[in-house]
Amino acid sequence: MTGPATPIALGADHAGVALKAALKAWLEAAGHPTLDMGTHGTGSVDYPDFAAAACAAVLDGRARFGVLVCGTGIGISMAANRHPGIRCALVHDVTGARLTRLHNDANVIALGARMIGAEVAQDALSAFLTTSFEGGRHERRVRKLTPDWSPRP
Repeated sequence: MTGPATPIALGADHAGVALKAALKAWLEAAGHPTLDMGTHGTGSVDYPDFAAAACAAVLDGRARFGVLVCGTGIGISMAANRHPGIRCALVHDVTGARLTRLHNDANVIALGARMIGAEVAQDALSAFLTTSFEGGRHERRVRKLTPDWSPRP
């Protein structure tokens, strides 16, 4: 790739802020620029706001992928998937991270800070970033997830 790399957008609520910080440090050390969409402290905040900010960066091309973190990863993944064009997968391990890129062409990953440790999260994120979409039989399924798809008679 020539020129600067496209950043990875990060977002988290108060429960995920520490894991987000650890993943941000790891990404930057590995040469991946980041867009940190917040939050930056442990005061109570609403996860949909940070999911929306990171997803907007993915959708408008400021970021290649999004990484979202909350306590379980469930709420923030649900919030992300409300945005047409986002395919966010909640993952708990390397296998899930790899398969969601391979089969689902996910563009956002959600992680639960209370569910997995930093090392497992880092390994999952590494797999997510280094796995390409397989296409083939998965292409028609992913196409059905796009905002303009409608069933044909």
